[in-house]
Amino acid sequence: MTTLKPGSMLLGTTRPAELRAWYIKALAPEFTGEGAIDLGGFLLVIDGRDDVEAKNNQPGRTIINFHVDDFDAVAAQLNAAGVEWISVEDRVKGKFGTFADPDGNYLQIIEWQQDA
Repeated sequence: MTTLKPGSMLLGTTRPAELRAWYIKALAPEFTGEGAIDLGGFLLVIDGRDDVEAKNNQPGRTIINFHVDDFDAVAAQLNAAGVEWISVEDRVKGKFGTFADPDGNYLQIIEWQQDA
């Protein structure tokens, strides 16, 4: 039996151009292409949809996690992009920062403790 490896995610929105620009600014400032945004080999596809609300009313249902080696450096990059922080917490297993995109979807950066 084969374990499947995620390759991309589709993010539906009522405002694809705005959301795409936000994701590039916040997560992939060096990205200069059309189509899917390459997030280190994982592709983010942003698609205009008329079957979704403008704001996600259950943002904790699905959270995209980014594992980072230097939480503070990545947080500074995200602050410069103007992200809306939901929480930043030191936990037993590491440091977690949860933030939201303009549609209200949650994302996290996580710096795992080396000994956790």
